[in-house]
Amino acid sequence: MGEFDLISRYFKRPVHHAALGIGDDCALLQPAPGTQLAISCDMLVQGRHFFADVNPHSLGHKALAVNLSDLAACGAKPLAFTLALALPEANASWLAAFAQGLFELADAHDCELIGGDTTAGPLNICITVFGEVPVINGRSQALLRTGARAGDDLYVSGTLGDARLALNVQQGKLPLPEPWLLAARARLERPTPRVALGMALRGIASAAIDLSDGLIGDLGHVLECSQVGATLQVDTLVQCIACYPGPIAGDAGGHIALSVEQWRTLALAGGDDYELLFTAAPHQRDAVAHAAQASQTPVHRVGQIDASPGLRLLDAQGQRLPNHYASFDHFA
Repeated sequence: MGEFDLISRYFKRPVHHAALGIGDDCALLQPAPGTQLAISCDMLVQGRHFFADVNPHSLGHKALAVNLSDLAACGAKPLAFTLALALPEANASWLAAFAQGLFELADAHDCELIGGDTTAGPLNICITVFGEVPVINGRSQALLRTGARAGDDLYVSGTLGDARLALNVQQGKLPLPEPWLLAARARLERPTPRVALGMALRGIASAAIDLSDGLIGDLGHVLECSQVGATLQVDTLVQCIACYPGPIAGDAGGHIALSVEQWRTLALAGGDDYELLFTAAPHQRDAVAHAAQASQTPVHRVGQIDASPGLRLLDAQGQRLPNHYASFDHFA
């Protein structure tokens, strides 16, 4: 199978948003009047971001999901994406499953493939995604990292730490009964981009970021960009883990009992959550609740933004915890 046959067979589809899609040297996008383009790029590398034996259908889903999560953090509506794909071989069954997982998520968000590149090499997936955000009275409605203000509430969506829990199990660091492993592994391999929530938070949230490398590090980006500090209720965060802390009895009688510190580490420094962390003024609490309900996304208030720099971690009794948690860093 040649390169152009591969593209035509598995990835070429009619486009609706783009003025011109696959088949020319460039794709052409025409943003709607009164909007800005939001653009993000992410790369997934075998052995770094996923295991060699990962289900290709799940990999196709995740490759696009991590990019859509960036659009969600900006409050952008997805439009289109490009795909650059390095393959060790042109395996027909692998490509069919990968493309199916990719396009199922793309179709769910009305986001179309408009171009890219393929080459032979170690498995590497690079997607660039394009979205749009409205501009009202000359002001962009994009959610940024720079808008957090002292006194704002701090929120996270969904659950945290489940993906890292699954990774720890796959690395042989701890056992987990099969039903809980399947649930956690789904969070690792098939994350849910919170696009609907991000769009619903336009005009409500003061700042936002998606949680890809762990809450500690990603929150740190918001605090640095906004030049503020924060107080985080750590044990409220722990309740945001889908696999509830404590002994878990499996169907086969298995169990897992992690320490409170281990659960805190999952929530604070787990990574691969692809949830949204955002801030909003206290008078916006009803609006946040409405956005969560409208987008069918659970949201938890987990702290507040402070004027004084730095991050303060508190336990359930309000006692200060040492901050020795570190998020993922490719070059650390």
